[in-house]
Amino acid sequence: METRILKYDQPEAEVSPAVAGVMTQPAGHRSPARIAGEILRNGGIVAFPTDTVYGLGAVYSDAQAVRKIFAAKGRPENKPLSILVSGPQQAEQLALEVSPKARKLMEAFWPGALTIIFRRNPQAGIPEEVTAGGDTIGVRMPESRAALEVIREAGAPVAAPSANRSGKRSAASARDVIEDLDGRIDLIIDGGSCPVGISSTVLDFTEGTIRILREGTITRAMIEEVLAQ
Repeated sequence: METRILKYDQPEAEVSPAVAGVMTQPAGHRSPARIAGEILRNGGIVAFPTDTVYGLGAVYSDAQAVRKIFAAKGRPENKPLSILVSGPQQAEQLALEVSPKARKLMEAFWPGALTIIFRRNPQAGIPEEVTAGGDTIGVRMPESRAALEVIREAGAPVAAPSANRSGKRSAASARDVIEDLDGRIDLIIDGGSCPVGISSTVLDFTEGTIRILREGTITRAMIEEVLAQ
């Protein structure tokens, strides 16, 4: 597979020679996000920058495209994928229920580096490939213009784990993605380095109590302070 590499914010969508050493064919005046959206809607997979690390995305409801993510990453099929949304309304559609506490955290930390685990809505068309056969989903709204544009152009939430080979360090720059996934995915949007550089905090509310499964820049103390208000 030939991987296209497009510079974010360049309508002509040229590859950064310092990163990839080659140039792609001109992409006209379509933005890289629009091109990514077309690829995603047609069953492809795309790497793009977020506020935390680069994500490797497929339209969440496209089981065949989601399987491509697992193949490209070499990811075990028993590991579920998180879903990126462009706003709280999409999260409401994916989740079976959004509790008042979860809503308060969404208002405080979204867009941002907090993934919240919900019970999945069985009517939302979430395939088992995303949930690894479970009944929960991790959902996040990224604080990244590039990521939000890609999601909006896709016309649907995007299943998106980190854009790296399984077991390797999460990709914090386009160079990292190219080293790991060039030739394995359809497109890489080069947005430079991610401002945070580490994965999001993951918070599980599904058992009725707060469980932090992974702590990132949003700490337990920050979460507890918001919930105490």
